[in-house]
Amino acid sequence: MTTKQDKVSTLVSRISVSLPPDLLAELDSMVESRGYGSRSQAIGEMVNYQLAEHKHSLGNEVMAGTLTVLYNRATRGLQGRLADIQYQHIAEVISSLHVHLSEDQMLEVILVQGPAIKLQAIANEMIAQRGVITGRLQLLAAVIPPLHAPASESKE
Repeated sequence: MTTKQDKVSTLVSRISVSLPPDLLAELDSMVESRGYGSRSQAIGEMVNYQLAEHKHSLGNEVMAGTLTVLYNRATRGLQGRLADIQYQHIAEVISSLHVHLSEDQMLEVILVQGPAIKLQAIANEMIAQRGVITGRLQLLAAVIPPLHAPASESKE
């Protein structure tokens, strides 16, 4: 018979981490300033971030993420070029949202999924466009469920 305590203990694993006093003090300060519930929560987030970075560096790992681009919308043809790049990579671009920040500045957030190396190539292509002020690709070690099964897998 499993008790409630047995179920809780199987959801997480307990580990021990040794830190120098100054590093522990900085961790505690960050936990408090960011409003984490515990050191474990903060360390868990850091581990998730580093794992995603590691998978990103592996290249072919399928990941989900966002590409955030800030650009000058007054740059002739830029919006069309950015839209064309997204269309050329329709299998990786899931959705996009753009927001007018000022008369000339536009912020676009693009939800992407695919092999990390391909997503980085798409990001590089978009960020390199004349008129793009800055951009950043943020990948997560997660995959969005497929919207539709390929035709060969669908049941008739």
